[in-house]
Amino acid sequence: MPARVPAHTVNSPRTERFHPPHSPPPHPPRPRLAGADLTASVAVFLIALPLSLGIALATGAPLRAGLVAAAVGGLVAGRLGGCPLQVSGPAAGLTVVTADLIHHYGWRTTCAITVLAGLAQLGLGCLRVARGALAVSPAVVHGMLAGIGVTIAVAQLRIVLGGSPQSSVLDNLRALPDQLAGLDPAALAVGALTLALLLSWPRLPGRPGGLLRKVPPALVAVAGATAVASAAGLVLPRVDLPSWRSHALAGLPEGPVLGLVAAVLGTTLVCSVQSLLGAVAVDKLVADRAGPAAPAGRSDLDRELLGQGAANVVSGALGGLPVAGVAVRSSANVRAGAVSRNSTMLHGVLVVIAALLMVPVLELVPLASLAALVMAVGIQMVSPHHIRTVTRHREVLVYAVTALGVAAFGVLQGVALGVAVAVAVALHRLARTRITHEERKGVHHVHVRGQLTFLAVPRLTRVLHLVPRGADAVVRLDGSFMDHAAYESLRDWRRTHSAQGGSAELTGPRAGVRTAEPAGPDGTRCRCRPWAPWRSHQCGGGPWTAPAPDERGRRLVHGLRTFQHTTAPHVRAELARLAREGQRPSQLFLTCADSRLVTSMITSSGPGDLFVVRNMGNLVPPPGRDGDDSVAAAVEYAVDGLGVRSLTVCGHSGCGAMQALLASGPGSGPSSGSGPGPSSGSARTPLERWLRHGLPSLERPADDSRRGPRLDGRPPDDALERLCLANVVQQLNHLRAHDAVARALREGRLELHGMYFHVGEAQAYLLTETDGEEVFTRVGTAEDSQVAGLSGARSRGGHPG
Repeated sequence: MPARVPAHTVNSPRTERFHPPHSPPPHPPRPRLAGADLTASVAVFLIALPLSLGIALATGAPLRAGLVAAAVGGLVAGRLGGCPLQVSGPAAGLTVVTADLIHHYGWRTTCAITVLAGLAQLGLGCLRVARGALAVSPAVVHGMLAGIGVTIAVAQLRIVLGGSPQSSVLDNLRALPDQLAGLDPAALAVGALTLALLLSWPRLPGRPGGLLRKVPPALVAVAGATAVASAAGLVLPRVDLPSWRSHALAGLPEGPVLGLVAAVLGTTLVCSVQSLLGAVAVDKLVADRAGPAAPAGRSDLDRELLGQGAANVVSGALGGLPVAGVAVRSSANVRAGAVSRNSTMLHGVLVVIAALLMVPVLELVPLASLAALVMAVGIQMVSPHHIRTVTRHREVLVYAVTALGVAAFGVLQGVALGVAVAVAVALHRLARTRITHEERKGVHHVHVRGQLTFLAVPRLTRVLHLVPRGADAVVRLDGSFMDHAAYESLRDWRRTHSAQGGSAELTGPRAGVRTAEPAGPDGTRCRCRPWAPWRSHQCGGGPWTAPAPDERGRRLVHGLRTFQHTTAPHVRAELARLAREGQRPSQLFLTCADSRLVTSMITSSGPGDLFVVRNMGNLVPPPGRDGDDSVAAAVEYAVDGLGVRSLTVCGHSGCGAMQALLASGPGSGPSSGSGPGPSSGSARTPLERWLRHGLPSLERPADDSRRGPRLDGRPPDDALERLCLANVVQQLNHLRAHDAVARALREGRLELHGMYFHVGEAQAYLLTETDGEEVFTRVGTAEDSQVAGLSGARSRGGHPG
């Protein structure tokens, strides 16, 4: 059953589609859009027609080549490009490049180079590198356009004066005095009239002037100069459009391979950069334009590059000039109210119509008028706004070198010079790091302003050496960047200074140097940097597998390097303090050697907090047992020497030592095949001899009149868990038998704690005594407050066990 349209949506019989209440407003009616695009296309056509002929004249190409490029740029680039309102065609920025190609290779090879450049643009567009082209310094781009503008203006001045341009700016300037001595008054008058109309038309005053200003100045200037020249009967060179039958198409490229490759790359570079920068400029114009019909969003630069490449392939194949986005026509298109790519394509259609039907009218235009028009465009390419911008950003040297290089040597050579100067300026700025040192109230302050790179390392080292040995120092880093060389230099100095008894504090935005941490499957940063095996699993690397024998050494080295780069910068100051003051741990932590127990992790402790003793089964041999004093020595040193206030015995689930005890069983020997039985009176291995210290734990549940320890109110799951819990209690009893512990307990300066860590649950339990029953209580519950446990009555001489 079809859905019913709500009554409030039926506004009139003309309603064609339903728009939900919160959907964007519909586009304006189609006739209005078509009218706006048609008006804009006519305005752009009236500008493009004389400019296309003038640019073709300036390059030395057949004049029809300019019309072909304008038509192809409007139809092909307008339809396929990613910037709908950008108008493409023969660009003044390509004049110098094209003129040089025609001079060296001829017209037909130039067309072939245009085709190859278009193919290169298509390849770049497919690689989606368009945004990368915008990384070129704006000073280099503006300098290139300025140099091209100067070249165009000087060359076209020769035509305005009645002569013909030379191949280079220097040649044109050298021949200028002779040209002035023999100038053509008629050509000079037509050129001057064209420039006067071009400059004065936008400044017409009053309301009538406002109406007249809607006519493009370029069209008025060329039409007015043509009318005056025709009415005065001036004899001047005029536009010559031969029959289309004689129009030259692209031929096979002829010339040295390296020269042709350089020509293709140069044409590709200039066409691409100018078109992409033009698209960005059009986006800004559209964003600033008021009105609901203004399209929103950024241009698709990769698609724009594809559209420009396709246009160059077609234009070169048809015997046209290279195509690129043109700023003058694009801005006119936006200001005329265009709202879609239809205006650009309609302008191309109008150029085709003019090329076919307006040939008699076009042949009346004096070449001096077109030269004056193009000369004005070249002068405008030396933009005062660009000069002010690069001056404000201290890049005027890059701009000037690029402009002079393009004018004197060519586009590619000038751009290469500009890029080299831009890199040198960037390196100079990186090296201009201000480092100062002063002493205030006995503290030495080192202040680093600017980027800290390898170029500043010599000065940084020189200043740091001014800090005396053993002094307190504060290093403030105010830059936004520090490279690896600077980091290593600062780290080495800080480590040496701390070892010599001094202190070094880093402050500022670069004080805490952070390294990249792997991201987990959900995109969050991993917090398990020090533990490589399960870091691999937790950070999306899949289940951990044991490393191959030849990888184990490398894994150790990798772990050490990770510590040096990731953890060491954060703990170095504290370790330096501990190195000066000595260790003062507050706790002795006796636990199993099992690799799954990371004591610093489960206790959230750091350097200097824990005095750790680890062995198989967290066992404490009774005093005098078989001469094994390793644990007794550590306990005595911790209690009497270090003065620890707390002593904790920590067992854990799944303990391998307790499994061995269970496997042996009381009274069974190793010959029974039940494992490394420790109960044998003649234990054969060090492991068997060591595990005999756990026999009291194995016997405890059976001999104790009370029930065995419980785990958070429940009985142990199996015999292994029961033994692991009982072993913690038994080792605490062994500790009380040691003289140092007994003495500290009597004096009230020591507490004993029992702890059990369930590996599978990642849960810690603390031993407490409730109603005469030993219970391991889950940390994090209400019973945490009863943690006194064995540190209460039993720790002070209660139940002897």
